[in-house]
Amino acid sequence: MFEAAELGRKVSKKEFEAQAPDLRVKMLEMQQALRKCDFPVIVVFAGVDGAGKSEAVNLLNEWMDPRWIVARAYGPPSDEERERPEFWRYWRDLPPKGQFGLFLSAWYTQPLLDNVFGRIGKAKLNDRLERIAGFERTLADDGALILKFWMHLNKKEQKKRLEKLQKHPFHHWKITKKDWDNWRRYDKFITAAERIIMRTSTGEAPWHIVEGLDSRYRSMTVLTTIHDAVIAHMELRAAEVALREKQKKRKPVKPAVPDTVLGDGATILSRLDMKQSVDPDEYSRQLKVVRADLHKLYRKVSDQKLSTVLVFEGWDAAGKGGAIRRMTSALDARDYRVLPFAAPTSEEREQHYLWRFWRQLARAGRFTVFDRSWYGRVLVERVEGFATEQEWRRAYAEINEFEAQLIEHGIVLMKYWVHITKDEQERRFQSRAETPYKRWKLTDEDWRNREKWDDYEQAVNEMVERTSTLNAPWTLIEGNDKKFARPKVIRELCKRLKVAVD
Repeated sequence: MFEAAELGRKVSKKEFEAQAPDLRVKMLEMQQALRKCDFPVIVVFAGVDGAGKSEAVNLLNEWMDPRWIVARAYGPPSDEERERPEFWRYWRDLPPKGQFGLFLSAWYTQPLLDNVFGRIGKAKLNDRLERIAGFERTLADDGALILKFWMHLNKKEQKKRLEKLQKHPFHHWKITKKDWDNWRRYDKFITAAERIIMRTSTGEAPWHIVEGLDSRYRSMTVLTTIHDAVIAHMELRAAEVALREKQKKRKPVKPAVPDTVLGDGATILSRLDMKQSVDPDEYSRQLKVVRADLHKLYRKVSDQKLSTVLVFEGWDAAGKGGAIRRMTSALDARDYRVLPFAAPTSEEREQHYLWRFWRQLARAGRFTVFDRSWYGRVLVERVEGFATEQEWRRAYAEINEFEAQLIEHGIVLMKYWVHITKDEQERRFQSRAETPYKRWKLTDEDWRNREKWDDYEQAVNEMVERTSTLNAPWTLIEGNDKKFARPKVIRELCKRLKVAVD
């Protein structure tokens, strides 16, 4: 694979100086045009030590405007990063739409090192590469342009480069014993790198192998590859927008009934027993018991540094807020956060829809409560048309993968759908309208959403069918009687926490 990168390719100083001014202008013009586009550019640099990865990043910052570039280099994870899933730090650092993200020693580095040093075999390496491919596919499906460069040197030239850097008065500190240890394992690194490149070079995230021996050749190759790829991606995105606009003008086709609808036309929600209730005295007794249980378990999970993520979804006025308040009263306020989510902000719209949720994951031993969540993509965004059909349909797999990473990291994940009937919702709306301190909760949008009740119910049905997995099942709460619903929410959480601490 690397033979083609070992041909001693060079660009003369005269040739470079002749082409550089025009290319630099083109790079700046491309960057300014990108700022108006609806996608980010993610550039990953990996390769042989001393092959010019850092130099390429520095040159891009020099030739373009660094204000619109996010450059990140990663070392061993910090304590803060270890307490969250592996990809948290990469999601956190993603560039917004219209900007560049330059990544050094990123998501490929640790799998490569683990394989070379014998900590994982081929099967485990393949599993980790599949996760990386899924991560890149998720970003690419959302429009991101992903370019990956393997900067290459043969073993002989790498040794010369390391020796030269070691003798340099300003750069000698960069060369450590680890660099020489890696050089001695050169053949193992190349074998692992070939596997990585073959398994992760895809149409949406290709690898480019660049010989790093001649700095001018390396620079010209990286710069022209990035420039041409961004221009081509701009044209592709423009064509996609034009096609969507053309399709909007066509006569709409009535969508087929999803295959998750039950044979008799019923949904999962319509089969819940909504008459369940608890009398006030029994409610007080149950609430006292379950909150005491939760407090004991909370102490245990805190001691064991287990994080807990709670997702609350449900109809407007279903009682999510009341259930959350009764639950959090059993916790220490220093160890939990309740995060309400509505329409994304302007900053959040410039990122993948999962970005705003990834960045809110708490440190070990803490509770994070999402009042509305990433399921907005397959609920309100689906029903109201804020997401295209292609976007919300692929979101099921993206969400399942996101949640799988939380669980694999040891996070306790609970997902609640708090259900009420349409008649009960209307009664609660009327009560809110008549109660001064609750009136602020009721909006015109709440009334409009009732007109699409059937559409929302079908979307919820499909959501539960497609995202209730073995390790992340949905817990359905019959919420017509709040006194029945609130203890059940806490009771179900206690069941899950008991399994986790045991």
